[in-house]
Parts: sequence; C-alpha cells; structure tokens
Amino acid sequence: MSLVLTTARLCLREFTLDDAPFVLRIVNEPSWLEGIGDRGVRTLDDARAYLTNGPLAMYARHGFGLWAVELRGGNAPLGMCGLVRRDALPDVDLGYALLPEHCGRGYAREAAAGCLAHARERLGLGRVIAITAPDNAASQRVLVAVGMRAEGSIDYPSAADASTLFGWGAAAAPPPT
Repeated sequence: MSLVLTTARLCLREFTLDDAPFVLRIVNEPSWLEGIGDRGVRTLDDARAYLTNGPLAMYARHGFGLWAVELRGGNAPLGMCGLVRRDALPDVDLGYALLPEHCGRGYAREAAAGCLAHARERLGLGRVIAITAPDNAASQRVLVAVGMRAEGSIDYPSAADASTLFGWGAAAAPPPT
C-alpha cells in the first residue's frame, strides 16, 4: 500500500488491483451513475481494467490520480478522491465519490481539502479545477467549502449538458475548444 496523504480522520492511498471489488461497487452506485456516468464496469475483470487504465496508469504517467479514501486505522475504502489529468479539460481536475452510507459526514470535504493541499504543497500545482452537473448541489457545496469558486460552464464530452466549472488557484484558463 502506498500512502499518499492523511487528514484528521482519513488516509488516502494508491489503489491496487485488490480494490477491484470496491471499484465494481462504487462505479455502479446510482449516485455515481447519475453524477459521474456509466463507466461500463460490470465484472471484477472490468474493475481491474478500470484500475489499470485509469488510476494506476495515471500514477505512472503523472504521479497522481484518484486515490482510495479510508478511515484512519481502517482497512476498507469508503470512497475515492484525487487529482485527474483529462485531455478534455484545461487543468488538473479534482474528483471524488463516496459510497452512500458514508455521505453526509464531511468525508468528501476533508478528502478534497487534503487533495488541494497536496496539489499545492507536494505537486506544486497552482490551479486545480472541478466539474459538476449543474444540479449537483451536494458536490458544489463541497467544492465551495474547500475554497473553489464557480467560474461558469464548460462543455465536457461525456456530459449530456454543460457542466459547472469550479476553479481553485491561479486565474482561469480558457476552456478547451
């Protein structure tokens, strides 16, 4: 296990292929499907491929990615949070998702704040963005709570409608054309 960062209550660590059962569950939760989208992960093999081609590849390429979120002293993920470099976005993107039974306890805010501090202090990033569905008030509250500001809308290829763009750090980069 490669620990990335800790907060008051949480540990964020790199995913491994052993996390496939967790990934299979979280990416098929109704909240994920509605807020993030269907990733086509239906089996443990699909979940291992998602991990291999997503977080694990991003760690190798960029030194960051989505990380498993666990309670300190725990041994099972309750969600994921991290930094993602997407070709369709102008800056590194903050992303997070929790299993439904862990929502409403401040874990998303705590993990997101930890990721932004990590981005600034360890990775030297001067700007991080996040996108949400326009009606995803819960995620928008988390982003505002960690110091991000709404900057308008952005078209994202996998979203049916324009997404709400939030930014943290240096002035906004123009959206990709």
